[in-house]
Amino acid sequence: MMKKSLSVIIPNYNGRHLLEAYLPSVLQAVKKAAVPYEIIVIDDGSKDQSVDFIKQHYPEILLLINDKNRGFSYTCNQGIKTAQYALTFLLNSDVRLTEDYFEQQWKYFQHEDTFGVMGRIMSADGSKIEDAARILFRKGCRLKANRFYFSTDPNEESTYTAYLSGANALVDTKKLKKLNGFDEIYSPFSSEDSDLCLRAWLVGWKCYYEHRSICFHQVSGSTKTQIKSEFIKKIYYRNRFIFHKIHLNGFRGWIWPTYLLLLEVLPKLILGKSWMMTSYKEYLQHIPQIKASRANIVSLKRKHGSELNVQDIIDKINHSISNKNVVFL
Repeated sequence: MMKKSLSVIIPNYNGRHLLEAYLPSVLQAVKKAAVPYEIIVIDDGSKDQSVDFIKQHYPEILLLINDKNRGFSYTCNQGIKTAQYALTFLLNSDVRLTEDYFEQQWKYFQHEDTFGVMGRIMSADGSKIEDAARILFRKGCRLKANRFYFSTDPNEESTYTAYLSGANALVDTKKLKKLNGFDEIYSPFSSEDSDLCLRAWLVGWKCYYEHRSICFHQVSGSTKTQIKSEFIKKIYYRNRFIFHKIHLNGFRGWIWPTYLLLLEVLPKLILGKSWMMTSYKEYLQHIPQIKASRANIVSLKRKHGSELNVQDIIDKINHSISNKNVVFL
């Protein structure tokens, strides 16, 4: 059984106010867990007083500072490389943890094939569930994971999820490092967590959801309030195109370029969404890196003796809930 110990990784960009509001809950939760721990904050070129705030109020926190703003994947990866404990907790700076957040999560790591587990993400005011377990399904050539569910059995311990939210993912550090962390092709943000977990599934490692672990998320508090929405849309679609090019194979992979242009890009351009052309052009510019990412997945699967494909993951998650009482959100 894995010895309990914890490396908490928090990326930060102009989030002094978030660190001030939410770091106390993180410290409370890790101290309540009563395990060896470290907290690593990686500052991504903040222009506010984030760095000075950490140095002054939390000298015990390991503070890493990027030489310039580099985006979520790169920033988290610096913390992942530094992490020294058995489990790594990937946490957004705008998340408040409940005091007993980790209590129900340790048991998942009794299994050798566990990659990680995430908890229930509530809205900041606790009025609704923002994120739960997700199923993976196809819609045309697209892979979707936007259907949330949870088991009504309070003791259920095998609820699979297609991916672990980057906002609160507790993962096996050794496995995370074997995957080389987040794929930095997705910088500055978006799709990196779904890609990471799909790679884990393809290698043969499982991702779980624990409904009794609860946190509260000031949704997009660390991103959308600081970046123009048109830029967010451009990056979001570019990275979804990249994600599909990396993970689609067979017939769907073969027709993806035509499907993308005719059914994704052109309809939005006709509707006057001119930023879509920028998304598409930047996607095409990433083709060499996409090929490298695809080759990396093939290499990982071969190294771990896995012959799983995306459809296998879809079937595995669907089968796991076929005989359970679940609620879809």
